[in-house]
Amino acid sequence: MPALTDTCVSQLQRQFGERLLALGDGPQAIREAGSGEAIVLLHGIGSGAASWLQVALGLRQRARVIAWDAPGYGQSAPLPMASPRAGDYAARLASLLDALALERCVLVGHSLGAMTAAAFTQRHPERVSELVLLSPARGYGARPEQACEVRDKRLHDLATLGVERIARMRSANLVSANASDSALAWVRWNMARLQPAGYRQAIELLCGDDLLRYRELQVPCQVHCGSADSITTADDCRALAQAFGAPFRLIHGAGHACAIEQPETVAGRLARALDASFTGSVQ
Repeated sequence: MPALTDTCVSQLQRQFGERLLALGDGPQAIREAGSGEAIVLLHGIGSGAASWLQVALGLRQRARVIAWDAPGYGQSAPLPMASPRAGDYAARLASLLDALALERCVLVGHSLGAMTAAAFTQRHPERVSELVLLSPARGYGARPEQACEVRDKRLHDLATLGVERIARMRSANLVSANASDSALAWVRWNMARLQPAGYRQAIELLCGDDLLRYRELQVPCQVHCGSADSITTADDCRALAQAFGAPFRLIHGAGHACAIEQPETVAGRLARALDASFTGSVQ
């Protein structure tokens, strides 16, 4: 596995490089590749910008691909509040797009990143040509008892196990039983780089907010989920798609980390979203 991960790290440095932007509330890290219409990728709670590597390589001939490290992840400054909501993350995203002089993009949110993506789209519909939600996490904001249980467990695990052990224990849950060694290793590598401060804030977002609060949109939306996803199941994602009034498609054989396990399929679907959003064609 280390050799496989080393190959990905080498590709990451050469083909999906990182840079820091100075925003009003601190540095913001992104990775970028390609040119053309912009597509902005938001990762989930246990990941980072690097998790989009293979998708970015698949899209760079077609688009300007930008993936952020969410606030408090990687070298990105945490948000100033202890318990942020999706609107707080969306405000940081707006500042980032302003700094990049990006007026409009296809916006993609994976897992917990779907909540930020939907909140941003609701606030700034003129800046999003298409919203794509991959294995979206609803959150527990409307279910307080479950929220307390999830918050307590995740914070306890962080305090007692630490990030590296969490990565070793949880990474296999994010891929299907048939995932390759390289996919599993890349999921684990990304998860092992979580920053505790950012992860704590993301736990508060997961437990304190609800994706359905942002379902009233003026922008086309589509939802995709791995058929073998055991974290945000196909049934749950299908129900979210119905609530958003959005088309739903399965990614056959993929687990939760679909962009790592099946990057060609994900890149292909995002390429079609780009084509449809910027040409007005029907998908």
